[in-house]
Parts: sequence; structure tokens; C-alpha cells
Amino acid sequence: MKVTKGNRLHIGFFGNRNAGKSSLVNKIIGQELSIVSDTPGTTADVNQKSMELLPIGSVVLMDTAGVDDIGNLGALRVQKSYTALDRADVAVVVFDNNPLNAADFNFINEIKKKNIPLLVVLNKTDIGKMPQEDIEELEKRADFILKLSALYDDNIPVKFKNALIKILPEDFIKETPILSDIIKPLDVVILVIPIDKEAPKGRLILPQVNVLRELLDIGAVTITVKETELNCALGKLNALPRLIITDSQAFKKVNEIVPCGIQLTSFSILFARLKGDLKTFLTGANKLDSLCSGDKILVLESCSHHPIEDDIGRVKIPDLIRNYTGKDLIFEHYAGHDFPSDILQYSLIIHCGACMTNRREVLNRIESSLNNNVSITNYGIVIAKCLGILDRAVEIFN
Repeated sequence: MKVTKGNRLHIGFFGNRNAGKSSLVNKIIGQELSIVSDTPGTTADVNQKSMELLPIGSVVLMDTAGVDDIGNLGALRVQKSYTALDRADVAVVVFDNNPLNAADFNFINEIKKKNIPLLVVLNKTDIGKMPQEDIEELEKRADFILKLSALYDDNIPVKFKNALIKILPEDFIKETPILSDIIKPLDVVILVIPIDKEAPKGRLILPQVNVLRELLDIGAVTITVKETELNCALGKLNALPRLIITDSQAFKKVNEIVPCGIQLTSFSILFARLKGDLKTFLTGANKLDSLCSGDKILVLESCSHHPIEDDIGRVKIPDLIRNYTGKDLIFEHYAGHDFPSDILQYSLIIHCGACMTNRREVLNRIESSLNNNVSITNYGIVIAKCLGILDRAVEIFN
């Protein structure tokens, strides 16, 4: 099964212009992802490449613009690089043989503040060496320092992989479970997958695919139905299923069908646990009970898509919340990796299931929200709360 970018370890390559970031990335992947030139500022945006890096697994390499870029356009490039830092699970900062300056230390301090593992690469060893006092300062801050020449060294992919293994926490190498810590082999699990306007023609959406694959790996007995066939499926079973997982949009109907003795949750709530922090999201949902008319709510969508007539994030969830609260609320939407710099204007942030982004980016958004005392929650949790079934929807995790 193809691993989506949102489930891959994101490795960001940062540094000043002409430090050799792009040359290093090209050597690691064995192809010309980024244009290499002596002209400063050649890399103008974040170039991404997915690859397998065993035994670490699936990764995305992000080659960014120089953090010392200048001018109005340069400032925009630098901002893009800082944005990439928000979704980096690992930061690789590339230096050449030039002395360090205050901006270099500021960028490293930003990485350490975000608790991102830091691999420093001292590049261009073939033409010189960074002052020893600067190397000693980097040794105090970096998790590991790799010295090489991106142009002339052999086995750079192996050296880079071995350096990564030294600095990665174990949970980055071991795959985070969706259900394998709860479901046992031969447990019966029913997946309820509506086929509506938002279902891609000819395929399933990513959370459904990921959950199904993990259940198959566990050895669970998995039954997949639409909500219209759920009652029939339950009637054909000789014993109660261990769990039913539904698309959040069918929560109301499925909850009415499923007897109280059967545990029930949604794909979105599973991804709230996988990609974010379930406890924080559950606490954030309580903000719905204290909203006032005129409050602004930020809705975050990981993927950029053309909204349909009854889009879940732009229509269904706002309607549910207005009906639940009885308040006249204002909803604003951001898509992709965009995240507003000023979140104090919002009373609540609602994140999608985050199937198209990685956990690091979601955790950064959670941290930003908590630091600004802004409540944050998730699509599936909001839907369950508005329908009055949240306790049931999270019982499986207790």
C-alpha cells in the first residue's frame, strides 16, 4: 500500500543560501530534486520528495530556501522555510565553513524551542573548516553533528541514515498504532463507510484505508458496509462485534442503529488520537458550551479541495454547532499548511482528521493554541458532542 505524505516522517533541510542543502538532498535521494547553482537563492520554495529510508521507513525530505535570504521576495522565502519547520519531525541544518552569526543561533534556538531533533551537517569539508569555537557551540546544541562534503563524499545516504537513527526517539521509528493497542486478532470490527458526494469515485478516503489496513495486519475480522446495510449486517452476526467505526457524517444514524452494548467511534476520532492529542481535543470541545454570539471559530482543513454544496467543514459542522449552541457564530477556514499568525481572535479551533498532514504539524498547532489559551478540538469530536454521543464515541479508549 502506498504510504501517504501525512503518515511519513518529515525531514526538513535548512540553512543559509549556498550552504549545500540542495546538493545534500540530491545525493541522499540519488536524483536531481533541486536545482544546484552557485547563485544564492536558487531554491525558492519548499521542494518535497517521498522515499523509503529503511529501517526508519517512509519519509518526506523537504528542501527549503535559505534562511538568510534578502529583499522582499527573500523574506517570503524565509517565511516558507519557517513554516516548513512547523511540520518537520527532524531538522537538518546545513552549514558550510563560514563563521556562525546571530541569525544562525536564532534559528537553532527556534528548533530547540520546538523540541525537534536536530542534526547539524558541516558541509564543504573539502574546501575548509568552520572555526573551532563555532563547532564547539554547535556541539552543545545539536543532537548529532555530521561532517562531510556533499560533492565528493561516498555513501552519503548511509551516513545520513545512520546519523538519523542516532537522534530519533524510538516512537519515530516504531509506527504509531491506530487500533493495534486495543483490538486483538479475531475481534470483529465493522467499518461503516457512506458513499456520498465527498467519497472519491472508485476509492476510499485515507483514514478508511489506513484503518482497514491496520485491522487486516492485526488479524481482526473486518466487515465493511454502508450505513444503509448496517442493520442487516448486525442481524447476520452470531455474536456482537467488538467495535463499530463509522464516518463521522453518519454518526447520528449509526448511533441509532447500534445497540448500547457495542462500542462505537469514528474514523476522525481515531485520527484525533493518532495525529494529535485526544485528551486536549476532548477538553477543547467543552468550549462549545460557553460560546457567545459573534465569537469566531477557525476551521482547519489539511487538504486543499474544492468545497461541495454540503461540505463537512464549511457547511455541516458550522450548521451543527449553530444548532447546538443557538448562537450566531462566525466561521473562518484555512486549508493545507496555512495557519494564521494571530489566533487570539478565535474562541475555538476545529481541526480536520489530518490524514494529509503529519503529527508534528498538528502537535505544533495544538501547542500554539494552548500557549495562547485558545481551545482546539477535532471534526469527529465536535460532531459527536453536538449529537450528544461523545461519551460513547470515546469509551473504547478508556
